[in-house]
Amino acid sequence: MSNTQAAVARPAVLGDLVPGRLVRDVALVLGAAAFVGIAAQISVPVPGTPVPVSGQTFAVLLSGAALGLNRSAIAMALYALAGALGVPWFAPGAPSGWHFASFGYILGFVLAGAAVGALAARGGDRSPLRTVLTMTLGTVLIYAVGVPWLMAMTHSGFGSALSMGVRPFLIGDALKVLLAAGLLPGVWRLVRR
Repeated sequence: MSNTQAAVARPAVLGDLVPGRLVRDVALVLGAAAFVGIAAQISVPVPGTPVPVSGQTFAVLLSGAALGLNRSAIAMALYALAGALGVPWFAPGAPSGWHFASFGYILGFVLAGAAVGALAARGGDRSPLRTVLTMTLGTVLIYAVGVPWLMAMTHSGFGSALSMGVRPFLIGDALKVLLAAGLLPGVWRLVRR
């Protein structure tokens, strides 16, 4: 077997281990969107901000790493679109549609899922350090889309939006990144056995 054939046969992300390409891809995309919707139900309101603490970001980051760039981006776009059209799977208390203060974070899920997926396909989830860097970038991308949307919807300045949409979540997001850094490399070690 040549090096080229070996590279093609080796799975790039965990989702590649499931057999049957088209059925697998559809199931993974639908499953990831549902996973984020279910994780959104784990939600706690934060006083002083319209953005809740939820399990969504963790689900987005794990889905990105497991599915890769294309499937993850499609899954997160499906999650956002379905919720905007009325599927009640955004965090409790968030209306359906798109015209609410935390919807920018949901849009950021598409970008974060794609970026985490692309990095995971290049080994960004194979060691704890690389996983921390990959997941931190994904988290920053969610903030990069969510904060400007929050500013626009609440008519607030940048400092106020950081106080409402970033600072209360830093410790929780750091814990999610560390949990992923412990989980994903371990899954890859099990898969290699």
